[in-house]
Amino acid sequence: MTVARNAAISGDYKGVLTIGFTCVKIHYGFFKTMRLNRDTVERLETVTGEQQKSAMSAFTRGAVGGFLLGPAGMIAGSLSAKTNSIYRVAVYFRDGKRSLLEVDGNLYSTLMRFCF
Repeated sequence: MTVARNAAISGDYKGVLTIGFTCVKIHYGFFKTMRLNRDTVERLETVTGEQQKSAMSAFTRGAVGGFLLGPAGMIAGSLSAKTNSIYRVAVYFRDGKRSLLEVDGNLYSTLMRFCF
């Protein structure tokens, strides 16, 4: 199972992302942060978006479904597994710098909300 890193994986501000009240921040050094909001981001480009079924979720749901409803429940439980979304987003800052982010679906929607 692949999980999004929720980090800037390359570029000028390479580091870990956190969510604040008014922006998303990249922590890229010792006590260094870069805010991602309307004031600092010129534009965003979604490079890739992938969706994958969670293997652990499929196994757990299949086991519970099989225990409760037999083989049909096992199949139905496996098919109802959670879907993990991973996005790679190119961020172009107003100061001319840029970064490539790898984020999950929740952070992606938060980032879009703060930057537009």
